Amino acid sequence: MNAIRRFNFAILFACLSCFAAAAQAGEFAQPRPGLRTGGQPTLEQLDALPAQGVRTVIDLRPDSEDHGYDEARELQQRKLKYLRLPIAGAQDLTPANATALKKLLDESGDGVLLHCASGNRAGALLALMAAQEERLPPAQALELGKQAGMKSLSPVVEEKLGLAPAAVKPTQP
Repeated sequence: MNAIRRFNFAILFACLSCFAAAAQAGEFAQPRPGLRTGGQPTLEQLDALPAQGVRTVIDLRPDSEDHGYDEARELQQRKLKYLRLPIAGAQDLTPANATALKKLLDESGDGVLLHCASGNRAGALLALMAAQEERLPPAQALELGKQAGMKSLSPVVEEKLGLAPAAVKPTQP
């Protein structure tokens, strides 16, 4: 009886593992029609992009980050366009980079994957771009960023959008 239970448990575990892997393969958010956002795509996810309507990939990861493979070459082999806008962290969430993202998105049209390592920077820069370049109200821009994958950079973006009080430095007596 114990052998049957162990066998059933092993099958259940294998099925759940397959389900989790399948769910992970499509983990890109779609905060707007024609725009997908998320973390570093796997090679399997790159294979699936054309079927999802993606024609252009915008990579926000700087050269200093390990991608795990040559993304430009892999996308070229799949006949997908590869663009880069390196955003290393909060210090690169600037008005100039928000403008640069808007230009890349406008030039690319629909069918774009915007990614960094986790989706955090992609969502943060998208929120700033929406507020600055598209005049989306700050609260809506922040929500767009969260839908796109922004997490730990939320306080930085809130401050830049005027939704959070700036850090107050103690005054000297």
